[in-house]
Amino acid sequence: MRRLAIASCFVAATLAPAELARAQAPLAAPRTPLTFEEALRRALDANTSVSRARAEVNAADAQRRTFLSYVLPRLGATGGLIRNSEEVAFGGADFQRIILPLNDWNVRLTVQQPVFAGLREQRAYQQAKEGVRAAEQGVRGTEDQILLRTASNYIQAVGGEELVRVEEQTSALARDRLREARNFFEAGETTRVDVLRAESAVKAAERSIALARRNRDAALGLLRIDLNLDGDFQVSEPSLALPARPDEALLLQQAEETRTDVRQAKSALRIAQLEVSKQKGAYLPTVTADAGYVWQKTSFPTDRYGYAALRFIVPIWQSGEIGARVAFARARERQAQLVLEEQRRAVQEDVRRALLDLETATTSLALSEDQLRAAEAEYQQVFDLYRSQEATSLDIQSSEANLNDARRAVVVSRLGRLLSELGVCFAAGDLKSAVLKEEKP
Repeated sequence: MRRLAIASCFVAATLAPAELARAQAPLAAPRTPLTFEEALRRALDANTSVSRARAEVNAADAQRRTFLSYVLPRLGATGGLIRNSEEVAFGGADFQRIILPLNDWNVRLTVQQPVFAGLREQRAYQQAKEGVRAAEQGVRGTEDQILLRTASNYIQAVGGEELVRVEEQTSALARDRLREARNFFEAGETTRVDVLRAESAVKAAERSIALARRNRDAALGLLRIDLNLDGDFQVSEPSLALPARPDEALLLQQAEETRTDVRQAKSALRIAQLEVSKQKGAYLPTVTADAGYVWQKTSFPTDRYGYAALRFIVPIWQSGEIGARVAFARARERQAQLVLEEQRRAVQEDVRRALLDLETATTSLALSEDQLRAAEAEYQQVFDLYRSQEATSLDIQSSEANLNDARRAVVVSRLGRLLSELGVCFAAGDLKSAVLKEEKP
C-alpha cells in the first residue's frame, strides 16, 4: 500500500506540469488535407517532367509537318531591279526591240512539285510519324514514373506520420518506466541505476521522435517537388482499390504489349527499317515538275511568258557513298533489333521481380503482425512483473525494445506491401489505368 500511494502521488505531480504546458501551448496552423488520389492527379497536371514530355510530342508533330511539306507544292516569287550603264536596242524606227534596258526589272512566279525521289520523302514522313508515336509513349512512360514516385513519396509521408506516432508511443512507455523507477527509488526498493537507465531510455525515445519527424518532413518535401506545390499539407491513409491481378503469364504478355519502353523500342526499330529503305531510294532517279510565269522590262524575245518543265536527275556513280549509307543504316537497324530483344527480357524480369517483391512483402506483413501481438503480450506480462518487483529494469527495457521494433516492422511492412502492389502495376505497364481508373491507350 505504501508503494502504491507513493507511486500515485508521484504520477500526479509529474502529469500536472505536462497538462498545464499542453494547455498553454499555441495551436499549430491547420494543414491542408491532401488525399492520395488528389496527389496523383495533381502530379499529372503540375509536374514539370510530365509537361516536358508533353512538349516533346508537340515538337515531334512539328517535325512530322516539316517532312510532309517536302512532298507538297511550293509557290515562290522572285524579282529584281537593275540599273545598267547604257541601253541597247536593235531594229529600225518602225520596229525596235530593247535587249538591254537602261532601267531593267523582272518578276518571276514559280511553282515546284516533287514527283518522285526514290520514295525518300515518304519514308522520312513515316519516320516522323513513328517519332510522334514514340513521343506519345514517352508521355505515358513519364506519367507512370511520376505516378509511382508520387505514390511512393506519399506513402513514405504517411509512414513517417505513423512512425512518429510509434516513436511517441515508445516515448510514453519510456516515461512510464521512468516514473515507476523514480517511485521505486523514492520508496527505497531500487537503486539509482534503474532511474538512470530509464532517463537514458527517455532521451533515446526523444531522439527517435526527432529522427522520425525529420524523415517524415523529408518525404513531404519530395512530395512537394512531385506536385510542384508550396506550403504544408496533411496526408491521409491511402485507399487502393486496384483491379484483380491476372496470373503471371498474362502479366508478362500484358507487359510486352503495353509497357512504353517496349513500344518505344518497336518504334525505334521501325524508324531504323525505314531509314534503310530511304537510303536505298538514293539509287533511283529524282523527278521534279515546275512551272512559272515571267514579267520583265526586256522586250526581246518577249516581255512576258510562261513555262512548264519536267526535270530529272539519274545517279550513275556516287563513288560508294550510297552503299556506305545503306550499310550504316543496316547496322543501326541491327542495333535497334537487339535493343528491342533486350527490352523485352528486361520487362519480363521486371514483372517477375515485382511479383516476388509483393509475395515477400505480404509474408513480411503477416509475420510482423504476429510479432506485434506476441510483443504486446510479452510486454504486458513483463511490465506486471516489473511492478511487482519480480522482473528487473533490464527485462522491461528489453521487452520495450521488442515491442517498439514490432510496431515499426508492422508500419514498414504494411507500407512496403502497398508499394509492392503499385510496383506490379507499374511493371505490367498499367499503373495509370489501375490507380486512376482510366482506360489504357
